[in-house]
Amino acid sequence: METKTIEGIQELKYTAKDFSSNIDVKWCPGCGDYSILAQVQRTSPDFGEKLENIVWVSGIGCSSRFPYYMSTYGFHGIHGRAAALATGVKLANPKLQVWVATGDGDMLSIGGNHFIHACRKNIDIKILLFNNRIYGLTKGQYSPTSEKGKVTKTTPYGSVDFPFNPLRLAAGSGATFVARSMDRDPKHLQEMISRAAKHKGTAFIEVLQNCPIFNDGAYFQLTEKDTKPDNTITLEHDKPLVFGTNKDKGIKLDGLTPVVFNINEGSNSINDCWVHDEFDENPTREFLLSRFTDMPGLPTPLGILRQHLKPTYDADYHEQVQKVKVEKGHGTYDKLMFAASTWEVK
Repeated sequence: METKTIEGIQELKYTAKDFSSNIDVKWCPGCGDYSILAQVQRTSPDFGEKLENIVWVSGIGCSSRFPYYMSTYGFHGIHGRAAALATGVKLANPKLQVWVATGDGDMLSIGGNHFIHACRKNIDIKILLFNNRIYGLTKGQYSPTSEKGKVTKTTPYGSVDFPFNPLRLAAGSGATFVARSMDRDPKHLQEMISRAAKHKGTAFIEVLQNCPIFNDGAYFQLTEKDTKPDNTITLEHDKPLVFGTNKDKGIKLDGLTPVVFNINEGSNSINDCWVHDEFDENPTREFLLSRFTDMPGLPTPLGILRQHLKPTYDADYHEQVQKVKVEKGHGTYDKLMFAASTWEVK
């Protein structure tokens, strides 16, 4: 921690080291979790929050060891319940900045119902979903995001399930900040984390993350230098959707169908491209962007699909409580228990 004196007042400034606990990090060598942890610790000093006002909540899984490695407050919960626990923490103390570290199995399988309702309520929490498309902690079973046909210990002949699309699920459930990044792109991931920290409402970031032991190379086409430019597209507000090794591929809309075209061919130009608006009031394009990974020939979008503001559940809840207190006074146990019809059993 650094200190600086301005006009006689001592100002504290955190460093990344202040957010690192003294517990040995125990993930497999090469795990993408290391990068995610590093980027969170590097960006945390810029959150504008005191260290003791930040809480990390998790469920069960490799990613759920996260709170141990942060020197903030933490809550290691049970399988799938991270979103529900984080909701409770935020309601109990609205001054806290509450983060969730979770995996594709923890949050989208047993925890799916808690996840969609946290998004629906727009509770002011930040959710980092570590998506490695596999159950890593329990040694390599297929997960809700594993691709159809995936061969694992529990699907020896290939999965017949259709996978969840986390961004589409978050957007459809009402999350007011929806973004995607990768463990192999630290600067971009830092930017997404910082942006999420500033958002008021449910902020969701899917982090594409490698599991070198049980699902190595799951995102090979998206991370390698030779293939990344043609298979990913970085979303920037008010910028045209352009990608490719030579930046010559554009995306335009034919009605509601995204179409890839060469911006240098014929009468085409960059002016024909779809221009990204991350503050779009209409969710239609957010939904289309979330579907790019389901549509052959389209690149995987990285960045903020959309963010918008609406009242948060926690703010409305506390406002309602204060209003009732003004109208009816502070409640008591007797008022609660005898407010409605009561009867005595003999």
